[in-house]
Amino acid sequence: MITRSAARDALLLWFASRAGLLVSTLMGVSLAEYLGKWRAWDAGLFVTIAEHGYDGDPTRPPDPGLPAFFPGFPMLLRLAHGLGLDWPLAGMLISLVAGAVAMVALARLAEHEGGTGWVAVAGLLLFPTALFLAAGYSEALFLAFAIPAWLAARQGRWWQAALLGAGASCVRITGLFLAVALIVEFCTARGRLRQSPWLVVPFLPLAAYSWYHYTRSGDWLAWKHAQEAGWGRDMVWPWQSFKTTWSAAMGGDDMAVAFRMEIAAVVVVVAGLVWLLLLRRWSEFVYCGLQAGALMTSAYYLSIPRSLLLWFPLWVALARVRHRWVFVVYAAVSGPLMVLNAVRFLTGAWAG
Repeated sequence: MITRSAARDALLLWFASRAGLLVSTLMGVSLAEYLGKWRAWDAGLFVTIAEHGYDGDPTRPPDPGLPAFFPGFPMLLRLAHGLGLDWPLAGMLISLVAGAVAMVALARLAEHEGGTGWVAVAGLLLFPTALFLAAGYSEALFLAFAIPAWLAARQGRWWQAALLGAGASCVRITGLFLAVALIVEFCTARGRLRQSPWLVVPFLPLAAYSWYHYTRSGDWLAWKHAQEAGWGRDMVWPWQSFKTTWSAAMGGDDMAVAFRMEIAAVVVVVAGLVWLLLLRRWSEFVYCGLQAGALMTSAYYLSIPRSLLLWFPLWVALARVRHRWVFVVYAAVSGPLMVLNAVRFLTGAWAG
């Protein structure tokens, strides 16, 4: 049963954690310098797309990786910038608002599944890569669509689930995995046959985005090929991916730390999938398992810790654990790692 306090607790945790992150990272720099630090890595690429489109900045060499980023976040970013906001500030405000929506939905989903709403929210906010929910990245916006879509599906509101799922598909390729999982959920929940046409809707943004790039370059899979051209993420056997990542993690450079985080995240991935199987959460297993398969058959592990932010079934499962010491241990280990990653990101290091 969803309690009235679920939304209140979620918003309290969300805004308190944002205030804490601001206080702990703003010290010693001006506001302009601070905002500039949040434009690092993918946040800067989103700005490039929002400002110049997928052809990139004409004053710089072409970036073949830009089509890997779906248009939902850049479109909102351009809109917010048009209202007079600085690019990094616009991205952070989008994530702030979207994150608030996502946290309320997560708390309600957890309570609908018999868990404790604030535990699910706190678990997500304490995860080592949760800093990306504050940055001008697409994770918070994706969750703002995906979690309400899943809650709607669990409550049998399939047209709402489909429309929200389509919103998620506008933001990240992960929306494709959500769309497939919604079909599995529909089948296991024995949804009414007349509602089934709605399940096509979440696939439409991907079709439209593929068609858009086909008209530009003749490539229906431009978003996939951009991953390969921009980051060398060709598909390989899982053991080859692990071997390459392990070699990089044993190096002595700064990136070795990031690759060690990737390997640690894979341990969490495997444990999470086993957990979902034991709980017989078939549709959630499909959602998470498809992501795991895509990430662990890449040429090397990349952004797996950050992708775990999108695994809302894990936070719901955590909220259903009745032994509070499990959460306490998790928070004691994960919380400091989140702060460490925030510091690494704001000093220019790759953190996820």
